[in-house]
Amino acid sequence: MDKRLEVLVGELLVQRGMALAVAESCTGGLIGHRITNVPGSSRYFLGGVISYSNEAKEKLLEVSPETLEIHGAVSAETVLQMARGVRNAFKADAAISTSGIAGPTGGSMDKPVGTTWIGFSSAEGEEARHFLFQGDRLAIKEQAAEAALQLLVDHLQVAYI
Repeated sequence: MDKRLEVLVGELLVQRGMALAVAESCTGGLIGHRITNVPGSSRYFLGGVISYSNEAKEKLLEVSPETLEIHGAVSAETVLQMARGVRNAFKADAAISTSGIAGPTGGSMDKPVGTTWIGFSSAEGEEARHFLFQGDRLAIKEQAAEAALQLLVDHLQVAYI
């Protein structure tokens, strides 16, 4: 049986002596919940910020108002700034962030329900990935949390070997 991603994340962070922080919008704390379900996660998980509003993104994560105005909250630019902001706030080695439209309302032609951006930031590099998830609100949140943990695993397995 394959390991759950949150277990693998913990093992990789411990192996590398790294600490993690998360910035969550559309996932509403689900990533932090999954990480802290793993016994011993206090060794590598520093904490997180649930920044659901644009004001919280600006004040707590240093997302620029210009970024939000030009690109919107659900964008590569925003999730990268969120990840950098939470990494700096917690003095973490790595950070992941999520912003998306979980629905059932809030979508548009350009950004339909299910549109999600996930960001990663570390001293070694950054990445933003775009997804279009399907399903109801909970399914979209669960898919976003899974994709965020996978992005983290991808970076920890490749960039730090």
